[in-house]
Amino acid sequence: MSSPSSAPPAPSNLKRIVAASLIGTTIEWYDFFLYGSAAALVFNKLFFPESDPLVGTLLSFLTYAVGFAARPIGALVFGHYGDRLGRKKLLVLSLLMMGGATFAIGLLPTHATVGSMAPIMLTVLRLVQGFALGGEWGGAVLLVSEHGDARRRGFWASWPQTGAPAGQLLATGVLALLTAVLSESSFGAWGWRIPFLLSGVLVIVGLWIRLSVDESPVFKEALKRAEERKADAPAERMPLVAVLKHHWRDVLVAMGARMAENISYYVITAFILVYATTSAGVSKQTALNAVLIASALHFAVIPAWGALSDRWGRRPVYLIGAVGVGLWMFPFFALIDTGGFGALLLAVTVGLVMHGAMYAPQAAFFSEMFATRMRYSGASIGAQFASVAAGAPAPLIATALLSSYGSSTPIALYVIAASLLTVVAILAAKETRHRDLTEVSPEAEDGTDTPVSVDKAEGARAL
Repeated sequence: MSSPSSAPPAPSNLKRIVAASLIGTTIEWYDFFLYGSAAALVFNKLFFPESDPLVGTLLSFLTYAVGFAARPIGALVFGHYGDRLGRKKLLVLSLLMMGGATFAIGLLPTHATVGSMAPIMLTVLRLVQGFALGGEWGGAVLLVSEHGDARRRGFWASWPQTGAPAGQLLATGVLALLTAVLSESSFGAWGWRIPFLLSGVLVIVGLWIRLSVDESPVFKEALKRAEERKADAPAERMPLVAVLKHHWRDVLVAMGARMAENISYYVITAFILVYATTSAGVSKQTALNAVLIASALHFAVIPAWGALSDRWGRRPVYLIGAVGVGLWMFPFFALIDTGGFGALLLAVTVGLVMHGAMYAPQAAFFSEMFATRMRYSGASIGAQFASVAAGAPAPLIATALLSSYGSSTPIALYVIAASLLTVVAILAAKETRHRDLTEVSPEAEDGTDTPVSVDKAEGARAL
């Protein structure tokens, strides 16, 4: 039978929780992707002007990758305190850190003003962005997963995931608008600062919404149990230690699952701004417009894929995306090479639809792998440590391959290899669709919760 604490929340309350997670992740991804787009478009000239254009782009993407390097550290720190203090407090902190760093980038002096100090300050602020995002993702998806009902967890938990395309849509849309109304010289001189300064307004809105929601009831119940057994049980291990003891296999599965999802996304949305404008002869505005429209469609399909994962399971939907994005890579670049807007739009749209099949069930899938008192740490570590090897170097590797070979073939093979790795990881994973997040294994001996599968008809009902 479903326990009272695990009963589905009122629809209005759940929608407010989803909105709070979505607005926060949208702002965080807006900040993160804004940097990526600016790195491809203007940072090579503003902060690395002494390099030739392609080397400047590589250096610009290197500061972009630094943000990914900080994400695992953020995952460790936020995961630890999120499992000890709660999801909500850490989500407020991550939003403030990300928004503050992005706003500060909009105020930075360029290389022409302060010389080499400019890229150093840019890199430091990028580190803060990465640290904050490393802690944001796990908390946002858990807040929804632990509030929602089991039958539709894939659907509801996929909504925070739409924050990525929503942030991409917002960042690309603002940049596309500015490049359309400003001359190239005006955009390079001061126009690029506007999207970064807008982050300050967005953070105020995000904080107002995020502060209005309650802490996860699943976490509060687990914390209460932990407090009750402190007198009779051994000291509770640090969440990181418990994750590595009980869930090391799940961490590896999560990391493998992220490879194709992360690499393909940054090739499709960030590297394309370099490839389309330099190799295919497409204008900057045309490339931005294509990513803008495709991101809107990406936003729409993620909840649909999440709902399908509730019907078919997390693994089948994830496999569709991993196989699909690998098969699409050669047509993807062939369409871009035609130089036509319709072909470019088709290439990016199909790529992002396939990516959505991986990204949508990921929130519920990773949440269901880990026990409550180590869930923030486990999900964050699995997701963010993979980003160092996947998303961080993806634009760098793709740009270097293009520079060395002058062809898209090595880049397509690079993404295909990542897809194969993800397929292996998903095939090695267990299906988690019917897992009850509130269940605790009676065999737990160290003061931590271990989730169990609830495949019986009664146990698989709504939490």
